[in-house]
Amino acid sequence: MATITIREALNQALREELARDEKVFLMGEEVAEYDGAYKVSKGLLHEFGPKRVIDTPITELGFAGLGIGAAMAGLRPVVEFMTFNFSILATDQIINSAAKMLYMSGGQFNIPIVFRGPGGSAFQVSSQHSQALESWYAYFPGLKVVMPSTPADAKGLLKSAIRDDDPVIFIEQERMYGQKGEVPDEPDFTIPLGVADIKREGTDVTIVARSLMVPLALKAADALEQQGVSCEVIDPRTIRPLDIDTIVESVKKTNRLVVAEESHPICGVNAEISAEIMERAFDYLDAPVKRVSGADVPMPYAKNLENLAIPDVDRIVAAVREVAYLD
Repeated sequence: MATITIREALNQALREELARDEKVFLMGEEVAEYDGAYKVSKGLLHEFGPKRVIDTPITELGFAGLGIGAAMAGLRPVVEFMTFNFSILATDQIINSAAKMLYMSGGQFNIPIVFRGPGGSAFQVSSQHSQALESWYAYFPGLKVVMPSTPADAKGLLKSAIRDDDPVIFIEQERMYGQKGEVPDEPDFTIPLGVADIKREGTDVTIVARSLMVPLALKAADALEQQGVSCEVIDPRTIRPLDIDTIVESVKKTNRLVVAEESHPICGVNAEISAEIMERAFDYLDAPVKRVSGADVPMPYAKNLENLAIPDVDRIVAAVREVAYLD
């Protein structure tokens, strides 16, 4: 296995899928000449040329619609948003066209398109550029929503997303591009969508975390192990479809659940998981489900306030201790 960053893993996935299928193309702001705002598309213009790697104007609604039309015509576009905050401008096309076209056409038009880019909090880019939008997109039938937390997951899931015949929202956490990890060397490594991953096995408390919260949950589990608490850490990897069965089976074993996310608490993915567990595994719970979420405020610019708005290891540890009745 090679040890590479999430950025490099995404670049490998794009390069391999562009080489594998001539119907795949990448477009977005600064993806070509500039090698991508976060260098995820580095070198792809040189290798595949301007018909496969395309710089667009600053018009998200326009190039999202262009990509959907291309998908309807049989191509497999990968549309990069410089940040998923800018995807808000394209939601009419994403939600009213991409998500609904297969249904509204009576099955005549598949929309094999990936909308990808960085999302969630960054480092002091303030409220308009630090929004976690996954629950918004997961709300709409017809869209799949993917959030990798490791280089291996990033590569394997992106390759599967590009090959999928439905529209996929692929959100890469902006703070995590430089995170390193092992990636299998198999020439056609993929990870199926809709399958959670147990990042760490445990017996006392289940922690469900995604994206930025996964490494924090694993650090919390290490700290809690020193306190005599064994935590099982599950990364759903895809928000829609959600592998709730893996989470239910873990809760049946541990009898306690903490769900961690950087999103706002109201109407979030944590709320959905909590409700699902109450419906499917209530009799197994020895404590109420505990949610750890981002602050219910626009993201502050000031560094000290930004740190307070995003969950940290200590908050996850405190939540686990609460459901384990240790405090």
